[in-house]
Amino acid sequence: MNKENPVRWFEIYVQDMQRAKSFYAAVLGVEFTRLDSPGMEMWAFPMQMDAGGASGSLVRMEGMPSGGNGTLVYFGCADCAVEIGRVVEAGGQVCQDKFSIGQYGFCALAKDTEGNLFGLHSMA
Repeated sequence: MNKENPVRWFEIYVQDMQRAKSFYAAVLGVEFTRLDSPGMEMWAFPMQMDAGGASGSLVRMEGMPSGGNGTLVYFGCADCAVEIGRVVEAGGQVCQDKFSIGQYGFCALAKDTEGNLFGLHSMA
């Protein structure tokens, strides 16, 4: 394995793309960019190709259901209490409010409008 961070890309599978985009835009305050990908509809989260960390996309593809697929994505935040506070109004469900993970900062867990569990992480 090379010396980079191991995750380079993530995909969150959805059934209703507009609903999912609206949810993440409301919670994270981001805008999406359409990706040209045959056989599927993909909308990318903002990304900086020369920066650390990973980006990814929302994906709607036949045969790939949303919800409970076994991978948990954590989105970086300045204070995850802010974003977790937006989840319910955006149509999602709070699973666990902001909690400490000791020297590694804080996390919160929620489900999006498609039933996918995701995390929020901050150092404050």
